[in-house]
Amino acid sequence: MPNLRRVTDVVFAIAVTAAWISASACGEAASADIQRYEPDWTSLDARPLPAWYDQAKFGVFIHWGVYSVPAFGSEWFWMNWRGRKGANYVNFMTKNYKPGFTYQEFGPQFTAEFFDPMQWASIIKDSGAKYVVLTTKHHEGYTLWPSKKSFGWNSVDVGPHKDLVGDLSRAIRSLNKTRFGVYHSLYEWFNPLWLQDKQSNLTTNTFVTEKVLPELYELVNHYKPEIIWSDGEWEAPDTYWDSLNFLAWLYNDSPVKDTIVVNDRWGGDTLCKHGGFMTCADRYQPGKVISRKWENAMTIDKYSWGYRRNARALDVFSIQNLITQLVETVSFGGNLLLNISPTSDGMIPPLHEERLLQIGQWLSVNGESIFNTNPWLTCQNDTQHPHLWYTRGKNTSTIYSIVLQWPDSNLLNSACLDKLNIESIVMLDTQSKLKWSQKAEGGLLIKLDDKSKTKTDWGWALRVTLNI
Repeated sequence: MPNLRRVTDVVFAIAVTAAWISASACGEAASADIQRYEPDWTSLDARPLPAWYDQAKFGVFIHWGVYSVPAFGSEWFWMNWRGRKGANYVNFMTKNYKPGFTYQEFGPQFTAEFFDPMQWASIIKDSGAKYVVLTTKHHEGYTLWPSKKSFGWNSVDVGPHKDLVGDLSRAIRSLNKTRFGVYHSLYEWFNPLWLQDKQSNLTTNTFVTEKVLPELYELVNHYKPEIIWSDGEWEAPDTYWDSLNFLAWLYNDSPVKDTIVVNDRWGGDTLCKHGGFMTCADRYQPGKVISRKWENAMTIDKYSWGYRRNARALDVFSIQNLITQLVETVSFGGNLLLNISPTSDGMIPPLHEERLLQIGQWLSVNGESIFNTNPWLTCQNDTQHPHLWYTRGKNTSTIYSIVLQWPDSNLLNSACLDKLNIESIVMLDTQSKLKWSQKAEGGLLIKLDDKSKTKTDWGWALRVTLNI
């Protein structure tokens, strides 16, 4: 990845700037002009993204379901065991479970007896996250709410006997203004209706009309989420999923039409092309500013989205790595959606909780450089100090410089700030004004406070105010 991110194509820069101004100006009401959206991508893609999402920058993803019971390999356990017949999964089941054991028998063991929604909400609030996305249904088809279309395979009928979506959404909203969102998988690995439609070469869509769409309408009308994070789309086009009609209803007539945000996973032909924000791939990091709003959805566990009982401390990303991911992502104009993996009995693993609280501690000091910022189109990453990143405040006279590795002798070199008309430089951690000087050979030399005076580790943000 190049160290210096300078936008040299003027046309591209103008287009990107216009996109960010448009996103910032649309406010809470995406449909303030009372425009009605047609069920086609030209119309739907023209809907401005509600401004809250770009301002939020950081969210928490939660992968939780029946796969949290075997807690082996990944959340794809059922498919890897029964579908792909992976040797590790077959051997695991042969060694630890009776012959003939079925995946459905894990259902009653998904007990969530220690699930405390207020505790989860408190941890998420303290992390600094501005939104949360819960996997209400993964590819296994088990729903975390009492879906009328998932009889006998939902969290009220089998397992905890609780409406987990309802419990968590109420807790999240009771503590602060954190936005509540839902992940929903379109397809289900072994649902007979889906398999029938596949057998007919998708000439029928019984699975969609009888299962998928009714579930989506249930989620929206009952829980009023502000994000729908769709997934499981890749085996069929958007026409099969009837995505266009659903999204037109969502934007025009749903109870969340003014604030709802969706991703790009609505058909095998929509990824990284159509929708609200782009995900493009898991752990997406374009390494540059792009014209569409995007999200980096990544995991705290390096190898799985779902809980793994045999995960080791080394399998968890360090806080330094996660802060780096957050800063890089925001510098390039993205949001970071960081996944945690609760246990089947409803506990957030201690290392996952610790990472969230550490991020919250860092954001409590440096959040000004993250939230409500835009990419600085002139420069995102520095050449003289590769661990130095930049964002731009809503006030165009403010640039934030975020250094992720403390420089030798407390002297920070910046190529990107060279020759700017600077009024002041303040370290957010200490709130002290810093001294700087122009280097004869080019670049700006900033004298930092002594590191012992700072309250946080892992990264330090400077507010650079320009004379404009």
